[in-house]
Amino acid sequence: MQRTTMDLWVGMFVMLGIGALLILSLKVGNLGTYGAGQSYDLVGNFENIGGLKVRSPVKSAGVVVGRVTDIQFSLDTYDAIVTMRINGQYTFPKDTFASILTAGLLGEQYIGLDAGGDEVMLKDGDKIMMTNSAIVLEEMIGRFLFDKAAEEDDKGF
Repeated sequence: MQRTTMDLWVGMFVMLGIGALLILSLKVGNLGTYGAGQSYDLVGNFENIGGLKVRSPVKSAGVVVGRVTDIQFSLDTYDAIVTMRINGQYTFPKDTFASILTAGLLGEQYIGLDAGGDEVMLKDGDKIMMTNSAIVLEEMIGRFLFDKAAEEDDKGF
């Protein structure tokens, strides 16, 4: 009888451990709030998305308000079309500005939404007209080196 009770407690402890690992893996994979409750989709075109991925967070004022659900390449405009699913409790004006930002120096990339002042709100399927592409570190370094080389040529070195 005592052995059966001990086996039962060990089994429950193992099940709790497996449940905790499942929750942790969902949080690490950014799936914890994905698709929960009412939501609506917004679309934005970006010239360069850098390292943005599907399930990357969409933030406004540092708060996660949604997730990136789809990234495609447009053969018409040769830019990236990013679809974002926004939690229904958050609404944004038509003149909202979307930027691809980086968390930290070399951290994950996310979309930051800066709300405008328009009284008309974005609806499901609307397009964000004002976007700012990702800043790619390699491009910045290349520009810096190119500018330095041009300065040296101007000085006559």
